[in-house]
Amino acid sequence: MNMNHLWRAAVSHDEIGFVEALWYFTAPAGFLLGACVGSFLNVVIHRLPQGQSVVRPGSHCPECGSPIRVYDNIPLVSWLVLFGLCRDCGAVISSRYFFMELVTAILTMAIAVKCGPTLQSAVYLGLVWGLLAATLIDINYQIIPDEISIGILIMGLAVSPFLPIGFTGAVFGALLGGGVFFALAIAYPGGMGGGDIKLMAAIGSIVGWKMAFLTIMLGSTLGAVVGLAMIAITGKSRKTRIPFGPFLAIGAIISILWGNDIAMAYLPAIAA
Repeated sequence: MNMNHLWRAAVSHDEIGFVEALWYFTAPAGFLLGACVGSFLNVVIHRLPQGQSVVRPGSHCPECGSPIRVYDNIPLVSWLVLFGLCRDCGAVISSRYFFMELVTAILTMAIAVKCGPTLQSAVYLGLVWGLLAATLIDINYQIIPDEISIGILIMGLAVSPFLPIGFTGAVFGALLGGGVFFALAIAYPGGMGGGDIKLMAAIGSIVGWKMAFLTIMLGSTLGAVVGLAMIAITGKSRKTRIPFGPFLAIGAIISILWGNDIAMAYLPAIAA
């Protein structure tokens, strides 16, 4: 049964028009918001690891330093119109900028539609946006900035009393998420970085212990599959470090969007 059928079964005939109107408004609004946030995340990903301000100076070409004009800074559109080139010097602007905006737009739309205009939706979005930035930074620099992980953790604990998870649930989620990886780091020195520990604690503070457990399972499985595939394809050693933050991010996003369905089907013991 699709979402429209579920909604029609849940509301009266008089409410169907309003619900459908809300659906068609939320989706494009979420997509546009996500595209704009994705544009800002590109700045964060480029500047934060280098200790630069994410506010000043304004957007500029990384090659020639020319300020990017307002009409050349429209998320998604400008990159396509300019064929991924700087208008002033013709330098290639990485396609990563376009795809970050696109992925952020799609995920923002998905969460906005799923959760609606609620505080929980806003908190989930804050988490997902932080995870997207952490993913690219971890891939490029092999670090997860504390500004992201600790910032998410503080946000999760601060707003938890106003969410279904509650403050206790947020604390347990953070302790489980960070505690599992902290124990692994002690048992296998060098096998788990401090950034991963803090990021998983931050995730747990928002999704709670049940979805934190699912996130760890999904992230670990994805990491193992990709790691083995890379070893088989490239011939790299098992000791080659592979950034784990991206897999945690993917696991957390899957848990937010489909976690309860997965738990009901495969992990009934932790199903909500």
